[in-house]
Amino acid sequence: MLERIGVPAIDALFECVPDKLRLDRALDLPAGQSEQEVMQRLAALAQQNVNAQDTDWFLGAGTYAHFLPSAVDALISRSEFYTAYTPYQAEISQGTLQAVFEWQTMMCGLTGLEVSNASMYDGASATAEAALMAMRITRRNRVAIAPGLHPHYVEVVRTYLGGLGAEVVQPAIGSAPELTDDVACWIVQQPGFLGSVERLTDHAEAAHSVGALLVVTVTEALSLALLQAPGDAGADIVCGEAQSFGVPMAFGGPHVGFLASRQKHVRQMPGRLVGETVDTEDKRGFVLTLSTREQHIRRERATSNICTNQGLCLMIATVYLALLGRTGLRELAELNLAKAEYAKSCVRDHPQLSLPIDRPTFNEFVVRVPDSGAQALERARAANAIGGLDLSEAAPQLGPAVLVCTTELASREAIDRLVDSLGGAAG
Repeated sequence: MLERIGVPAIDALFECVPDKLRLDRALDLPAGQSEQEVMQRLAALAQQNVNAQDTDWFLGAGTYAHFLPSAVDALISRSEFYTAYTPYQAEISQGTLQAVFEWQTMMCGLTGLEVSNASMYDGASATAEAALMAMRITRRNRVAIAPGLHPHYVEVVRTYLGGLGAEVVQPAIGSAPELTDDVACWIVQQPGFLGSVERLTDHAEAAHSVGALLVVTVTEALSLALLQAPGDAGADIVCGEAQSFGVPMAFGGPHVGFLASRQKHVRQMPGRLVGETVDTEDKRGFVLTLSTREQHIRRERATSNICTNQGLCLMIATVYLALLGRTGLRELAELNLAKAEYAKSCVRDHPQLSLPIDRPTFNEFVVRVPDSGAQALERARAANAIGGLDLSEAAPQLGPAVLVCTTELASREAIDRLVDSLGGAAG
């Protein structure tokens, strides 16, 4: 190779790199191993990870542990669903387009809005895209965020909008929303980051009174099967994270975002939209009806230059929703609610614990602990449980507290153990 490119020695390839930046020793790498030895080593490393299969799991806060039916993996692994990252000649990929169309239809039903796009990267970036969409629709550059939005989502929104001359405001907890006639949208999370179910009709009235749009962000998509559809409550754009629909937690990603809106705003939606039509033989077919990504349209006309649909994760979620159906999904949501209500009753009965927020919740709620969130979670870990999220940074005003999530995976016995461990020996 060196002879072919006319270089006398391999060191000559690195002459442009200063000596002080070069490694002056051999790499500290182990000797080569057989495939069997490598697999054994990787398995040993993997066993050091804590997972929801062999641990009581009560951590939510944006990524949720749900049961994943084995049929989902079996179906998405079929060769008919293999596809390129982005089919630029999309109509050739009729199976892919039909899956996207089904996804859009189901998300419209869950959100209560007329049109949904073909998924997005994740809930946080979908929320930022919703804010940009509202700015285009209203021609305003001020975005107001409710205190209950996930703090990581807030960071992503600020990052997205930071270079566009937009102003992002967020009132303090307990303060009135800063809604003036220059606000493009009012972003509300449902349920809120601390688990509280919001009265969206009040938020819609407040936003619409100043000509702003109501953007509702959902991090626990399963709640859409039980709570009032945000679109029916007055939301103009509904976005969020659909990881709960069969997508593994996977160390925090990849997940699948969604975004739906009212029909009149469809031209300002980011991403792609699949529509149904008929061909020259009057047979049903699917087409890429709207595609406003920079790969498909002149950059200055693109609604976003970094959004795409999460094809594989969308397929997982679509198969999951089709398997459960409308009735099964609602029953699962009711089970999540029942688990949370049982856990909250145990907290109320425990002398060392309390519920600092007295509002309706879905499957996530705050528990005040006797000492500190870190100590309480360490006791839970000793009892083989991931007990939740320490709120000392996200919500210090609540005192020592943790955010607990109970999905269908939480047994009554596991909940009892968690409550005892959070309360400490004094309980």
